[in-house]
Amino acid sequence: MGRATALCGRSGRIVSFLSAVPCLSDCTPQPAAERRMSDQGKSSASTPAGAPAPGSDTYKGWLFKWTNYLKGYQRRWFVLSNGLLSYYRTQAEMAHTCRGTINLATAHIDTEDACNIVLSSGGRTYHLKASTEVERQRWVTALELAKAKAIRMMNDQSEFLSPTRTGPDREKGKSRNSGTFRPVNDSGDEEPTTQSDRSEGIQGTLKTLISKLDDLSTCNDLIAKHGAALQRSLSELEALRVPVEGGEKIKGVNERATLFRITSNAMINACRDFLDLAETHSRRWQRALQYEREQRIHLEETIEQLAKQHNSLERAWREAPTLSANTPSAPTTKKGGSERPQKGEASDEDEETEYFDAMEDSPAFITVTATENTQHRCSQSNLSGASGGHTNDWNQDNVSPSCKDSGKELQPLRRRRSHIPDKPNYSLNLWSIMKNCIGKELSKIPMPVNFNEPLSMLQRLTEDLEYHELLDKAARCESSLEQLCLVAAFSVSSYSTTVHRTAKPFNPLLGETYELDRLDDFGYRSLCEQVSHHPPAAAHHVISQRGWSLWQEITIASKFRGKYLSIMPLGAIHLQFHSSGNHYVWRKVTSTVHNIIVGKLWIDQSGDIEIVNHRTMETCQLKFSPYSYFSRDVPRKVTGVVSDSGGQAHYILSGTWDDKIESSKIVQSSKGGSGSEGKQKTVYQTLSPKLLWKKYPLPDNAENMYFFSSLALTLNEPEDGVGLTDSRLRPDQRLMEAGRWDEANSEKQRLEEKQRAVRRRREAEATDALDNECDYDDSGREYEGFQPQWFHKRTNAITGETNFVYKGGYWEAKDSQDWSMCSEIF
Repeated sequence: MGRATALCGRSGRIVSFLSAVPCLSDCTPQPAAERRMSDQGKSSASTPAGAPAPGSDTYKGWLFKWTNYLKGYQRRWFVLSNGLLSYYRTQAEMAHTCRGTINLATAHIDTEDACNIVLSSGGRTYHLKASTEVERQRWVTALELAKAKAIRMMNDQSEFLSPTRTGPDREKGKSRNSGTFRPVNDSGDEEPTTQSDRSEGIQGTLKTLISKLDDLSTCNDLIAKHGAALQRSLSELEALRVPVEGGEKIKGVNERATLFRITSNAMINACRDFLDLAETHSRRWQRALQYEREQRIHLEETIEQLAKQHNSLERAWREAPTLSANTPSAPTTKKGGSERPQKGEASDEDEETEYFDAMEDSPAFITVTATENTQHRCSQSNLSGASGGHTNDWNQDNVSPSCKDSGKELQPLRRRRSHIPDKPNYSLNLWSIMKNCIGKELSKIPMPVNFNEPLSMLQRLTEDLEYHELLDKAARCESSLEQLCLVAAFSVSSYSTTVHRTAKPFNPLLGETYELDRLDDFGYRSLCEQVSHHPPAAAHHVISQRGWSLWQEITIASKFRGKYLSIMPLGAIHLQFHSSGNHYVWRKVTSTVHNIIVGKLWIDQSGDIEIVNHRTMETCQLKFSPYSYFSRDVPRKVTGVVSDSGGQAHYILSGTWDDKIESSKIVQSSKGGSGSEGKQKTVYQTLSPKLLWKKYPLPDNAENMYFFSSLALTLNEPEDGVGLTDSRLRPDQRLMEAGRWDEANSEKQRLEEKQRAVRRRREAEATDALDNECDYDDSGREYEGFQPQWFHKRTNAITGETNFVYKGGYWEAKDSQDWSMCSEIF
């Protein structure tokens, strides 16, 4: 003991240490209030670098580390956090350079020597030395606590990721590891219901409380350990006879007593943290209970309103039995005339006034349905004539003459397929693949086809045309504001196919194309081409015989954040109507895929869309509300306001991006009261809402066909006469659709290696041209990198952006079946 005391320093250092650590200089217990005041008063005193209690999650300080026989022990700055012990030469190095890290979960801690600490894990060993025995014991306490926590976390993770766990254990694991609340799908399946969300919150709280109890248990073990050492020291003191040796033992006893008080103080702090946590969660549970009571009252009020509406509809149906019996079940279009409205439809305006609260974080407004039966009757427009609905869902007498269907619709000339082979049920260890992908660009991660769907990104881009009839209808509108409402509905409809589509589409190869020639049945032709690989960018062009053109260049930026995946489409979408010259421009919102590692995958859309008519400067502001468990709004909510060039609002849009969008014409606006954030709300008096767009139902057995829509099922259907670079001819995608996933993975790897070889050859040619200071290739032509076959770069006169636009020639090449200019990419 004398040698240990000589190495570690004299007991005089203990006095200064006790003055710096709260509650150590006095062993008498203090009341809670006095103890907190004492802690606060002493916190401003000078404390050593490792001043946090040993039970803290983070512990820092200086230690001496053995380097080599020439330099011996060197002073290093050590940081203990989250079960990892890292060290740096100086504190300034923490921002950029870590000299080494050891995982305490698998480390062995040896503290037999006087002032030394030996940490070993695998082939790595740290020999550490503290300046004093007190400082060494404080580090030992912190290391043992951190090791106990790390082992518990590792055991919990291994239990959760174990594939053999089933039944209640698996559900318990889900409750422990879920940190986000998820919505309920349309079919009523529990993606997570409110009951499971509450159980997840309770399980998370219980887990935290259990962790605190484990900390108390660890501290208790340390107290017993130090108490036994103290007893041994006292026994040795009694057996001593030499006065000099007795003095050394007395010093040892004092140090042991000091260590015992330090550990006791850590025990007291842990108990105080436990009490504070219990009190905090008690208040939180009370607030949650109050919220549930309010939700129940709100639900009862909603059910009462629905019952009133049901009774009014029944009454209206009884008042017009003759007209309802004569109403055809299928939509019909007459030349030069239209159907008369039913009384049941007109009775909506006789109901009581309805109020709709706006979102608090957007320009708040309240819409009030007008009660007059005849007011503004002639100004109602065609906006109710929507895709995906039925004849009795809207009133065709309200359709303006400029937007009614003209002539007979074209009928399909060929029968398209309505099903594909069912998706195989293959198991895969998701964590083993995803844990190495955090922070990487999604397009640079080698993914097996198990995470894909048998469609390429070009085909997913073409899938935006599922509700093209909205643009056909908008092309016949004379009112630009009504046209803008339909364009807004079209921009929202492109997200309806993503609600269940959690699989990743194939990344297109450079130069890959995809055509969709529906000129005979739908009147449009679409062409996509992959114009860039890093970053991935695709150009898209659509021309319709029904009076509109659409083009876009979309670059996908995506980041994997561990728990969720963010997909940010970059680039503007252009839409122009031929007769009026109206040119609309907008951009897409951010898509987020939640529960990448644990739980059921689900997708959310969030952000704002501004649609601008650059000819009239009329705008539409759309807001996609992110999902929130505590929000009273309907999930996947979309709201919008259509305004003229002067900023005056004319239409209110509302609905969800996975179901439908409605519009309400504004009759009058006025300023209302202040909202929750102090902003003054605008009150809009509107006519009854009219249906703009409604989602088509999914085909039968869609859950076994990747949740494809009717259009998506036909996108990869083999077709004669397409270009040699068309996505339909891609072999790995075709094998995956047929259910041969192992062969598809091999073929996917072959195609990617082939593409990398082509890229390396192209880079080598560019380097040779640069080294030879020659801007021309062997043929005497000016040297260029990869150039798309059907698109070229042009600067847009409206946005000022340089992007790829269609240069022509594809459809002419298809008519002549001359594909000699196409590269062999497959």
